[in-house]
Amino acid sequence: MAIILPLLVTITALLAAGIYYRLAFVLLDPKRNKPLRHGRRNPNEPTHLMIVLGSGGHTTEMLSMLTRCVQESDPAQKLHWNDYHHRTWVVSEGDNLSAARAKEFEEMASPLSTQEDLMAGKVRKATDIGPGTYEVVTVPRAREIHQPLLTSPLSSLTTMRACWDLLQKHTTKTREGHGGQAGEKDAPDLILVNGPATATIMVFTSILLRFFDVKGVSTRGKMRTVYVESWARVKRLSLSGKLLRRVVDRFLVQWPQVKREVGGRVEYLGVLVQ
Repeated sequence: MAIILPLLVTITALLAAGIYYRLAFVLLDPKRNKPLRHGRRNPNEPTHLMIVLGSGGHTTEMLSMLTRCVQESDPAQKLHWNDYHHRTWVVSEGDNLSAARAKEFEEMASPLSTQEDLMAGKVRKATDIGPGTYEVVTVPRAREIHQPLLTSPLSSLTTMRACWDLLQKHTTKTREGHGGQAGEKDAPDLILVNGPATATIMVFTSILLRFFDVKGVSTRGKMRTVYVESWARVKRLSLSGKLLRRVVDRFLVQWPQVKREVGGRVEYLGVLVQ
């Protein structure tokens, strides 16, 4: 017993140190790999954008920001929608309105990007890549309205399981030790969220996948995360913002006083909704 106890303490300390080091590497490494590819417009290396919608105000703000980005006249701030060959829209179960609005946005944005390429003389790029593909995927709600708090952990775990499966839905085998199979959809390169509970669970699920480097998602720089705090948060962060502030790759707020209050890695780029 005198030997076993110190041995167990040593093993526990080593495990704790290993977990801490791995988490620090996954979450805090300023040089975290960008997705390994040879340009967004390479048809052999499809890019994958995932957008998590909430309901009501969250969906309205997200679509407002995206609309502003794709219609932006400044090339430095413009989002070329078709640069992302595949887009996955995530909505909560029963949120038919958000699903419908995501489809409406695709019908607006995809032809717009292709038309701009053609007008700019980029016929080859437009015809090689085209509008890309998209899907609207439903996951269970993390918490229903008026749901008792005691049952919330169970429903959140159900949501996490669905997010775990969804994040791996398009994960391909690797080639040359790191890159995905040419021409095949791969895990999300970028996950864009703005606050709903489902989005928070999605981000933490992506961290788990990166922690264990499932199918090389961490090695290959997949699942970079961007969080945009709600425009309605004028003075302080939302609960989702507090939970995600230290774990996402970029954290954006829309009011300068929030930036001053929170500090750290928080970025203020002005009001992003239109």
